[in-house]
Parts: sequence; C-alpha cells; structure tokens
Amino acid sequence: MTKGPDPIDIHVGQRVRARRKMLGLSQTQLGDELGVTFQQVQKYERGTNRIGSSRLFKVSSTLDVPIAYFFEGAETKLPGYQQQEAVSENAMEREETRELVDAYYRIADPRIRTKIIGLARLLGSGVDEYGM
Repeated sequence: MTKGPDPIDIHVGQRVRARRKMLGLSQTQLGDELGVTFQQVQKYERGTNRIGSSRLFKVSSTLDVPIAYFFEGAETKLPGYQQQEAVSENAMEREETRELVDAYYRIADPRIRTKIIGLARLLGSGVDEYGM
C-alpha cells in the first residue's frame, strides 16, 4: 500500500504556490532563487516532496513572508479537527483573498500589519471594539 503525501506537506505546498502566484513568480523563477529546478518546485507545491527547514527558511525569505505563513490554517488538516465555522476550502483561490493579502503586504510598517491581523481576528470572532 502506497501512502500519499502528508496533509501538512500539501498545505505548506499550497501556501507556497499561493504566495508565489501572488508575487507573479513562475516556478522556474522561484526555483532559480532557491537553487532547484522548476520540477522540484512543482513537487514542493503538490506536497509530494517535503520542504526541509533550511529550504523553508529560504522560501520564506524569497517570498517575503514569515515561516509561520506556510502553516496558517494547517491545523484544519490534522485528524480529528472539528471545524468551528464553515470556511470555504478554496478561500486562498478566491480573488478577494488575493486582493486582501496583496494589500496587507503593501503595508510597509510591520507593527501596523500586526494590528491589522489583530483587528481581523477580533472582527472574525464576532466581537467589535465595544464588545458587541
């Protein structure tokens, strides 16, 4: 029996692909930056090859995101995860999401970006600044 890719590796690969596309990079361009072939980038993005920690560090630097970016939402891929709210599995594929993330990364000040994340989490929890 052949075991498929680990769900976390698939998730990380999807996040690499989404960010690469958001920046308008081809697989060849990313591969050149990482010192690997575009075929290797394809395998990373599909999750068929795991990305080692040193390579993930370089990917995060190349794509200008923190390493944690690649694991955001990964808990939903774990066995036994109970989804709290119905969230589209294809949220990262929607134009609205790409526009929001693109605008977020155009904010130069990392302190403001941190506050934006906090605000989004607060609003997503259904509570505004007045506790309503």
